[in-house]
Amino acid sequence: MPARLIVIKCTPHKKRYKIGRGGPEQGETLLIATDIFDLEADVIALIFRHRWAIEIFFRFFKHVLGCRHLLSYNRNGIELQTYAAIIACMLIALWTGRKPTLRTYEMLCWYFTGMADEEELLGHIAHLQKQD
Repeated sequence: MPARLIVIKCTPHKKRYKIGRGGPEQGETLLIATDIFDLEADVIALIFRHRWAIEIFFRFFKHVLGCRHLLSYNRNGIELQTYAAIIACMLIALWTGRKPTLRTYEMLCWYFTGMADEEELLGHIAHLQKQD
């Protein structure tokens, strides 16, 4: 099957921390292999950019908000789970003033189940705000 290689110049995303996971840092070019020949390279790059944004959202949805498994396979159940997760995400952002992270989500879960007290939760949030 014939393929087309598109080279895209991009701004590299530098890793904040070197933890030994996740592969190498991004370079200044991105290579996309595709079998689409009837579109311009910049249109394919735009499609890839939007597709990547969707992938990042689902990664966030699954890993940070804990929605790895569906609680229901009914359309209404899936909608409720999705809306509840997005509302929780927005409330965390409003309360902490930062993008929700897995650690903040876990701390809130521990607080609501009684495994962490209010002082620990407020300490976590103060630590987040100090990082800004």
